[in-house]
Amino acid sequence: VQLVESGGGMVQPGGSLRLSCTASGFTFSSYDMSWVRQAPGKGPEWISAIRTDSTNTYYVDSVKGRFTISRDNAKNTLYLQMNSLNSEDTALYYCANVGVGYWGQGTQVTVSS
Repeated sequence: VQLVESGGGMVQPGGSLRLSCTASGFTFSSYDMSWVRQAPGKGPEWISAIRTDSTNTYYVDSVKGRFTISRDNAKNTLYLQMNSLNSEDTALYYCANVGVGYWGQGTQVTVSS
């Protein structure tokens, strides 16, 4: 099983980034998927999830209206579009199949002027 995140980087406040996560080694389309982040000095924070067929998406209040989760089951890929970024979004972002405990290695997002 492998989950490989990409798309992180440094961005100014108000900017945007799109994270991607490519999955392999399991039937991606059969599982709900999540994004989880961990800010410096803090514990992991679940921020978004999506059902297998994208019919339902879920967000923590702090990112609602700014972040959009999506998936392409044909490409075994999960996405997170992040807009209106602020310093509190600085964290290591993980793609995860929380239910069975599959996690990627994370991609760093830093929001700074």
